[in-house]
Amino acid sequence: MAKSIISLIILCSWVAATPAATTADLVVAAPDRYIVVPGDTLWGIASRFLKDPWRWGELWKMNQEQIRNPHRIYPGDVIVLDKSAAELRFKLLKTDTVRLSPQVRASPLAPKPVPTIPTADIEPFLSKPLVIAQNQLASAPRIVRTQENRVALGAGNIAYVQGITKDQGVYWHLFRAGSTLVDPDTNETLGYEAIFLGEARVTKYGDVSTIEIVKAPLEIYAGDHLLPAPRAVTFSNYVPRAPEKKIDARIISAYGSLYEVGSNSIVVINKGARDGLEVGHVLAIYRNLNASTYRLRESPLYGRTGLMYDDKNPKTDYQDVPLRARDSPLYGRVGPFGYQYKEDKTSLPSLPLPDERYGLTMIFRVFDRVSYALVMNADKPVNVLDIATNP
Repeated sequence: MAKSIISLIILCSWVAATPAATTADLVVAAPDRYIVVPGDTLWGIASRFLKDPWRWGELWKMNQEQIRNPHRIYPGDVIVLDKSAAELRFKLLKTDTVRLSPQVRASPLAPKPVPTIPTADIEPFLSKPLVIAQNQLASAPRIVRTQENRVALGAGNIAYVQGITKDQGVYWHLFRAGSTLVDPDTNETLGYEAIFLGEARVTKYGDVSTIEIVKAPLEIYAGDHLLPAPRAVTFSNYVPRAPEKKIDARIISAYGSLYEVGSNSIVVINKGARDGLEVGHVLAIYRNLNASTYRLRESPLYGRTGLMYDDKNPKTDYQDVPLRARDSPLYGRVGPFGYQYKEDKTSLPSLPLPDERYGLTMIFRVFDRVSYALVMNADKPVNVLDIATNP
């Protein structure tokens, strides 16, 4: 019982530690009001006012339920920044349409509310089962032959599939097994990525069914697998916000098997629903300045079979050696022209450097043990194994 009370006190202290926004939190030349226009996002609007866009909900004085189901904001609405009180606050003015000609009767389409983040950047990832269980694809239908024995398939091509039945539907998604998602701190396998290849529809059922490739962002080959196409999923329009719980996460993968990515890229975080992450949570990205510069270069990408592979010396590997510091003989003790001090053997103290914050990412899809996030902004390339934590 005592442990439970202590844990509750710690949790409440963490949640209550966030102060109310003040004028010091505003960007330079923040407007007093802003008229919402088509193409706006909540994040973009918040960035016009706040240095920390995820504090958007605080200025609306929203409770948790309102944050999860925010009041709709539409193009033409006016957002007013109220500075009259000690704490800043947003107000929303709804615009009314003035009918100038009573003889004309117009029935416009219902306006679409402003999304949280650009949906075009994440739409391909909303309904694709990007994280799968081990051997989930092993029992799935797969392409056994291609028309005219083509090596690679694209949109409009025909393929032959074993394992499809009528009750599973006409439309299917194509996948290829991807990399294993491993927690870098515990070495626990968190799941397996499935690479989305395209969409197909069945044109003829049988022991070996015929499919037509409808869409193919990547090349498709014999041996690739199919899963029934899920219903369309839309992004929940949550308000950007910081997690209520303390999150200590790492970036474990970047879409496209890249090592470095930038803003508007998709990354995988090694924390999920079981750790308290939800759609809409914002995490700050940090670089560990004490980590070895070549930490990842012993991986297959750079090591024995990668960019620096030498078939005459296959055991060649990178050495875990830090970059030369500016107190090396090349620079002397006082810079490039300090050669007269080259005999100075005085050692400098080796102190750990603080983690360097350089960007923000927002969670848009959550699985049990991993999450997908969109990099909202970054001052430098986002690296795999960088830190993601509360902003």
